[in-house]
Amino acid sequence: MTVDRTAPTPARRRPALRAAVAATLGAGLLATLAAPAAVARPAERPSAAGCHGAIHLPATGAPPGDDAPTGDGSPTGDGAAATRPADWAAADAALAGMTDTGYSTSALAAVRENGRLVWRNATGVADLATGEPADARGRFRIGSATKTFVATTLLQLVGEGRLDLDDRLECLLPGVVPNSTAITVRQLLDHTSGVANYTRDPAFEFYEQDWLTTRRYRSYGLRDLVDIANRYPPDFAPGQDWRYSNTNYILVAMIIEKLTGHAWTDEVTRRIIVPLHLTGTFAPRDLPFIPGPHAHGYFKLDTGPVDVTELNPSMAGPSGGMISTTGDATAFLRALLGGRLLRPAELAAMKETTTHGEGRSYGLGLQRLDTPCGPFWGHAGGIPGYSTMMLSSPDGARQYAADTTVYDIPDEAAARAAWDRVTVTALCGPRPGTAAPDLARTAP
Repeated sequence: MTVDRTAPTPARRRPALRAAVAATLGAGLLATLAAPAAVARPAERPSAAGCHGAIHLPATGAPPGDDAPTGDGSPTGDGAAATRPADWAAADAALAGMTDTGYSTSALAAVRENGRLVWRNATGVADLATGEPADARGRFRIGSATKTFVATTLLQLVGEGRLDLDDRLECLLPGVVPNSTAITVRQLLDHTSGVANYTRDPAFEFYEQDWLTTRRYRSYGLRDLVDIANRYPPDFAPGQDWRYSNTNYILVAMIIEKLTGHAWTDEVTRRIIVPLHLTGTFAPRDLPFIPGPHAHGYFKLDTGPVDVTELNPSMAGPSGGMISTTGDATAFLRALLGGRLLRPAELAAMKETTTHGEGRSYGLGLQRLDTPCGPFWGHAGGIPGYSTMMLSSPDGARQYAADTTVYDIPDEAAARAAWDRVTVTALCGPRPGTAAPDLARTAP
């Protein structure tokens, strides 16, 4: 989930809080995905003339993820510190660079190689009030990394013949948004639909006192969020540009529910979470708490820290409301990029990036990051208090996941560089003389 603002920033917003909120929501610190080199694309297919619905069939057999590997296994609670090679000290130091500088109150990260967690660590504190250290196995809100789970679920339905990527939205959800007769399912998934982002609405001004005291507990249905988006005109004609919009994934979830007759949360659970044994992952619906060990998220105000851990995640829902762990996030990406959750055609489609501007690193619920050791696929995410990154090598052999509870960002460029350093060091290993690249950014 990320916030889209078209109006000028109110002068009353406190500078320190503004920086922390921007980073938390992925507008700065974590949105570090580079535009990729040219990606081979199939020949353009003719636009769908009408509704593909004539062959929308019920699912048969077990979901594709049934034979996937298990999730959050690790030799020790700290990521096997006794068995990991000494060169992981560089990753430890990079991770500590987030909390020792005060940019974040906690930072967690993990690397999985060929199915096994080879490094996992945590720095900082889980609770400013008690000083309890952060737990490397702790849960956190994953923000827009939720979109990859939702996109995978929708693409499983495509693979089952329930719909086609070039189906028109009007055929699935008649009249739901302007331009629904021209918007395709693919354009929702890759943010080329032009549908307005509902989070531009003042109801999602997270730094406002009213949100802190009351609005963060408000419950939203999927249609409520679409109705908010419909207060604003489309950003552009479908397929003519790229702009990140959380509303796209609200609509994707509505399609999932229309085709299956089940809540999107149930389908994600049945198709992904249960088969992969992701015991630390769930879609909490309206639950405002994070169960189990977790680091608290904070806003820094002039009066001191405000704990924003508790909130109603329905404000993000399928665009950013899920909870996970670094172990589970890496297990999920291993299964996805390793071909255990999708058929080859749908996985290939997922990695077809758009041709429009900033969207050139964005596929169907996957973002591409180019690093000194090659391209990786995954998604960034942000929601008040938490910023997340999860990435995998294209072949599913190596994964990385991290979360940081951003707190005080007086220098956004320096904080972003520190987070880039964690990512590149963990993904690529110590590379003497190689600085973390200045990665171009897109909104997670």
